[in-house]
Amino acid sequence: MTAPVFSASAQRDWETLLTWRRDVRHFLTQPLPEGLLETLLHATCLAPSVGLSEPWRFVRVNTPERRAAIRQNFIRCNSHDLEGRSGEEAHRYATLKLSGLDEAPHHIAVFCDTAPLQGRGLGRATMPETTTWSAVMAIHTFWLTATAHGVGVGWVSILNPAEATTTLSINPNWQFLAYLCVGYAREPASTPELERRGWERRNAARRRWIDR
Repeated sequence: MTAPVFSASAQRDWETLLTWRRDVRHFLTQPLPEGLLETLLHATCLAPSVGLSEPWRFVRVNTPERRAAIRQNFIRCNSHDLEGRSGEEAHRYATLKLSGLDEAPHHIAVFCDTAPLQGRGLGRATMPETTTWSAVMAIHTFWLTATAHGVGVGWVSILNPAEATTTLSINPNWQFLAYLCVGYAREPASTPELERRGWERRNAARRRWIDR
């Protein structure tokens, strides 16, 4: 079998894809076309995993009651997080996260089966956490694939994992990793919103190798 050769144009397109993969916080409420979520999941499962264990578990959160419970989970956790912070910026950032939960037409929770039978434990003897890293790779693959299809993704990380697991009636042995808001971005952008608002900026030093 001959490996494909990616043209210079394809390489530039790849960098453009990485540039436009943003953490979206404002969504249009229209659902994605029928079948598109399945297309994204199919591509996501091409992600690498330790021992071919495929430990990721993607859960669509459809019921209003469960979505409302996740929203309350966020509000409680966010209020606790803001107790030690001051300034309007912290509150504005919290509002951005809540907007995604309210507007995004699709909610997807991602879990990791940290001890899957699939893969037979290969590659995990000294670093069992590689199952978690594999599931995170799947999240990134989902995110990039969604971007390629013009779909926005926002990662809500201010949640109590145990409470979210209970809310979604998920196996308590699975590790909660992410709650993703998915839909069309209201205002697509090629730069992080935190950078555009002057809250943070990329560090050029991170683009250099560390040599030893």
